[in-house]
Amino acid sequence: MERSLKTSKTTTVGLVVGEHVVLAADKRATAGTGVYHKRVKKIHRVDVSTAMTISGLVADAQFLVEEARYIAKKYRLVTGKSIGVHSLANYLGILLNAYLRSYPYIVQLLVGGLEQGKPALYYLDLYGTISREKYMATGSGSPIAFGVLESGYRDSMELKEAVELVYKAVAKAVLRDGYSGEGVDIVVIGPEGYSEETRLFKREMVKA
Repeated sequence: MERSLKTSKTTTVGLVVGEHVVLAADKRATAGTGVYHKRVKKIHRVDVSTAMTISGLVADAQFLVEEARYIAKKYRLVTGKSIGVHSLANYLGILLNAYLRSYPYIVQLLVGGLEQGKPALYYLDLYGTISREKYMATGSGSPIAFGVLESGYRDSMELKEAVELVYKAVAKAVLRDGYSGEGVDIVVIGPEGYSEETRLFKREMVKA
């Protein structure tokens, strides 16, 4: 049976600043050249202080989100602690690599959160390759978003600046990438906890 062609060709970004991880993603899902949905959630909370962004085939991505939540819950039940961000990313990497030659998951993932109280962000491709990053973008709009991140990111940024930077990165990508659009979800993970907001684009920007 063939998998659904519904895709999350998208723009997702993440960065580490100070004691925080900031993630952002647009809200559009496509099927071929058509817009399938305009209010898709592409940032998913996995554990208390861990989240992941998704891009690629929606069914594949949703399965991996549920698998990540399962392993995080199992780890908490056994140890009484939250699973480390690197451990979770490593588990997903092994899963992606194991199915690579038979039934590959067509995804790109960002996994971010707090690890022993410190922020961490990991990028995973469909081969299961893992890399730790200070900032990263995935999806069809990632070349544009990455350029915005690269020109605007500083280690000394304030959290408010970081939130505006990830928003700008996704918003700029939307203007050039027809597979991204509608608005931006933003998640901040830090010592204060887990917070999220949604900024929908104004009609004028959607037309542009």
